[in-house]
Amino acid sequence: MTTEPNTVHVIDDDDAVRDSLAFLLETEGLSVVTYASAPAFLDTADHASGCIVADVRMPEMDGMELLRQLAKRGNTLPVIIITGHGDVPLAVEAMKSGAADFIEKPFDDLLLLKAVRAALNNAAGQA
Repeated sequence: MTTEPNTVHVIDDDDAVRDSLAFLLETEGLSVVTYASAPAFLDTADHASGCIVADVRMPEMDGMELLRQLAKRGNTLPVIIITGHGDVPLAVEAMKSGAADFIEKPFDDLLLLKAVRAALNNAAGQA
């Protein structure tokens, strides 16, 4: 599946969070594809464009391992990490691992939208 350049790939194991994020992003005119796990996204990552919004704490593979797997594959999609359990060391690790941004839940909708727009602009500049 090849995606549009303005696609936001939302990866979160919590159905309610996934649905809420998808609704917010779609109301801003963005294309959204949701995934219940990082491995589900990785199955399609080679044909994906846009950016990623991923939770840190997920079963199977957490958001930090997702960052490492994307780097191993040479995938340069910008990744915004979101978490309800953030701290400074985790934020630093995420940024050093290549995250475009690190946002703690609950977050302000405008803050997330600004981060997504910046990530999409960055991705477009790399294309």
